[in-house]
Amino acid sequence: MDDVDRRLLTLLQEDASRPYAALGQAVGLSAGAAHERVRKLREQGVIRRTSVDVDPAAVGRGVLAFVMVNSTRWVGDSGDRFAAVPEIQEAHVIAGSASVLLKVRTSTTEQLQDVLRRLYAIDGVSGTQATVVLETFFERPVAL
Repeated sequence: MDDVDRRLLTLLQEDASRPYAALGQAVGLSAGAAHERVRKLREQGVIRRTSVDVDPAAVGRGVLAFVMVNSTRWVGDSGDRFAAVPEIQEAHVIAGSASVLLKVRTSTTEQLQDVLRRLYAIDGVSGTQATVVLETFFERPVAL
């Protein structure tokens, strides 16, 4: 991966709907050459997917919480169980006093409480600690 690939990735993270002609012009390539580079980045797994950045509050998911999950045993093989909870946006096996870190979005704190109850149905989960976000200063894409 060279500097042109990094610039293309930065531009795509800003707006993935940019036409190849505009991408190419921004990095000094033809539209065809930009398209070929993006195709190769997809094939290599550098670009995992193209998605739309939806405002959570605008679709009724304004409550954001990070949840630390404690366990009585290894839950690193339980990713599918966490993925079955639709309010969980991200799940990470972590080192430290907790076993898993979750990013959860709900409409209300009551719904968040329901998610916490459902987590206890996952084998090995022994406790949770939720931190509710009051304000987000920023979220950024991967820095290249």
